[in-house]
Amino acid sequence: MDGPKPPNPERLKDSATQDLSARVGARVRRARQMRGIPRRVLSESSGVSPRYLAQLEAGEGNISIGVLHRVALALDYKAEWLIGEDDPWDSDALQMTELFRQASDEVKSSVMRVLRPQPDEDARAHRVCLIGLRGAGKSTLGPMLGAALELPFVELTALIEEMAGMPLSEVMAFYGQEGYRNLEAQALDRVISAHDRMVLAVAGGIVSEPSTYTALLNRFHTVWLRASPMEHMERVRAQGDERPMAGNPKAMEQLKCILASREALYGRADAQLDTSGRTPEVSLKELQHLVDEHGFVAEK
Repeated sequence: MDGPKPPNPERLKDSATQDLSARVGARVRRARQMRGIPRRVLSESSGVSPRYLAQLEAGEGNISIGVLHRVALALDYKAEWLIGEDDPWDSDALQMTELFRQASDEVKSSVMRVLRPQPDEDARAHRVCLIGLRGAGKSTLGPMLGAALELPFVELTALIEEMAGMPLSEVMAFYGQEGYRNLEAQALDRVISAHDRMVLAVAGGIVSEPSTYTALLNRFHTVWLRASPMEHMERVRAQGDERPMAGNPKAMEQLKCILASREALYGRADAQLDTSGRTPEVSLKELQHLVDEHGFVAEK
């Protein structure tokens, strides 16, 4: 006797798609109504036609990720809130987001101070880390600062090469970006475990990895070394590396874009030092003064 027939995969897929379309449509409609935005206005701000929006809200639209993203932006919502199975309007997170969005700047600042407390100073010990884009002076000033403060100096990229047993270029080629970031996180954990007192220099891109950068900020007193885009480029070329400019007429424009995109991340450092137009000796004196002024390595 034949048993029950297994469900048709295509029918299940169609049903899941219909459920998703209906869920997204209902949430777009509810979000628009809560915002008090007419469909015509939402169409103009999102660049999605009124006809498509009507189909979308009715659960009949052929959902495109790109279109859904534009609609979510126009509604000031996250696209995932419109897609997820759990109703976001039943969650405390969305209510908090709404209240925060409507709050004054003073209230927002107070909330952020509570939600983002300063790291425990004991956790930072007497560790100083220099961050910034390549060419800012980390590799030059790091050893000089370490010698002046009688602290060991470590360059994280050198430790990564030691751990991997190969040059950095081969690390990237062999492990890829993700593998390199994993090694970077492991190397950071190693220096934290090995040193309570030290000066560290890290690669400029470490700020793009949230968990690693958060660990760095929590366990080190950080100083952002910055310079003008031209000085960044000239210092790299002075080291004998012509790759940034080789066959790339837009190299300077790309460098400026990188600096602009990372400015907010680098700005999370405890202090900043502009090394533009300064000799290493002058920058070192200013860096020492900054470290002393903030008490980064002072005994408690």
